[in-house]
Amino acid sequence: MSSRMPALFVGHGSPMNAITDNPYRALWRELGGALPRPRAVLCISAHWETAAPMLCTADPPQTIHDFGGFPPALHAVRYPAPGSPQLVRRVLDLAGGDVAEDPRWGLDHGAWQVLMHLFPDADVPVVQLSLARTYSAGQHLDLARKLAGLREKGVLILGSGNIVHNLRLLGGSGTPDWAVEFDDAVAKAVERHDLQALADYGALPGATLAVPTPEHYWPLLYVLATRHADDGLRFFSEGFDLGTIGMRSVRVG
Repeated sequence: MSSRMPALFVGHGSPMNAITDNPYRALWRELGGALPRPRAVLCISAHWETAAPMLCTADPPQTIHDFGGFPPALHAVRYPAPGSPQLVRRVLDLAGGDVAEDPRWGLDHGAWQVLMHLFPDADVPVVQLSLARTYSAGQHLDLARKLAGLREKGVLILGSGNIVHNLRLLGGSGTPDWAVEFDDAVAKAVERHDLQALADYGALPGATLAVPTPEHYWPLLYVLATRHADDGLRFFSEGFDLGTIGMRSVRVG
């Protein structure tokens, strides 16, 4: 049996999924109980964008409530996981100068709302890597490939976003055809490990509305770029929340 840690892309959806009774939270809890215990987690969340790639070096990282208009119970959530100076050093070494350090960040809701259910005791060290808004999809894949070896060292790579994410068209009557078409096209590309098609997502049907901005899509690339030929792959969540938020989630390995 391989000692390689799995890699996960989790469709996180609304921050309220962290504290309400919903099927996604239940799936995250079930998945966390089935995973081998990682030495640490490297998280790539849709909610931390910077000009160039940055690595949160805070130990412990603060819990960031990067939203407004939600109830006090959500703002009261704390996820007191430790950081990992060892993982920080390893990422910086592997990245070869492409990544800089940032001690000011922490864990945003894209990270903690999933982690608090995967590892509810907050006892697994977590380091967060930002998304460089200046990078092309190909550059994100290149950086992810440099970090793929972390899985062999007991590190769980966690991407948190949503394949379909259009808040402007939220809450309509059902899920529109363009959302289903894009989600289906991405799923087929994932299954055949077609990273080029996934990088060129703008050519897929429905992309203009499904990915109006790319930050929720990019974390998927970080997970799939770490896949080995002998890795299994499965979708552990599918469907849509509030019509235009895709909840498809992927486990590699």
